[in-house]
Amino acid sequence: MLSVRNLSLQHPERVLCGPLNFTIKPGEFWIILGENGCGKSTLLQTMSRLRTENSGTIMLQEKPLEKIYQPMLAQQIGILLQEEASEFWGKVREYILLGRHPYKKMLSGWSHSDHAIVDQILKTHALEPLANRFFHTLSGGERQRVRIAQLLAQSPQYFLLDEPLQHLDLRHQLHIMTLFKNIAEQNCAVVMVLHDINWLNHFGNYILMMFSDGNVLSGSKEMILTQSNLDKLYQCPIAYFKHHINIR
Repeated sequence: MLSVRNLSLQHPERVLCGPLNFTIKPGEFWIILGENGCGKSTLLQTMSRLRTENSGTIMLQEKPLEKIYQPMLAQQIGILLQEEASEFWGKVREYILLGRHPYKKMLSGWSHSDHAIVDQILKTHALEPLANRFFHTLSGGERQRVRIAQLLAQSPQYFLLDEPLQHLDLRHQLHIMTLFKNIAEQNCAVVMVLHDINWLNHFGNYILMMFSDGNVLSGSKEMILTQSNLDKLYQCPIAYFKHHINIR
């Protein structure tokens, strides 16, 4: 279990939200909703230990994240950020192989198993034509697909995804949503930041709403996903979407 306990998120100039208390279990697919600037990205970064300057505790199997050796933590928790921290100048295959780094033995190269995992990902997700392309030459959508492939190569149990559908056309959006629904059903957990609420009809079984005033709501989709909650969350009427998503 990945547990968030009494967590308050803040930037130097203001408190974003909190306290947050919820637990994510294998088999669950969580979707985080909220307006820009409410702390969604900050939350995912804190849950993966990329950020630590917040009050509260994140526990993995009842152990604080800061007490878990980093390679072991990376075998359990993987995160897809909105943007790359730096440019990568190698080829796509090399980029995806970096996802195997938490399993790499010190002073040794990539194993046969590492290469086999990457080959299977390239084949399964129709990325073989891109394998020998240089990463920096890819389009925005191609980059996003390859970035997700690197996360798949990492093979964590908990997937934290910050707007994974950005830059993707409709076909690939559907592929990614279906992919992570299947991953959640295979005893993994998925936490995904989304802006397009039309996907909520078929994907996700838990919702975390982060409001601009710092309040939060979390729980099952049946309990949280109501029209009044959505109206308040986005500060505009959501009646237009009523027939496209399951809201009460």
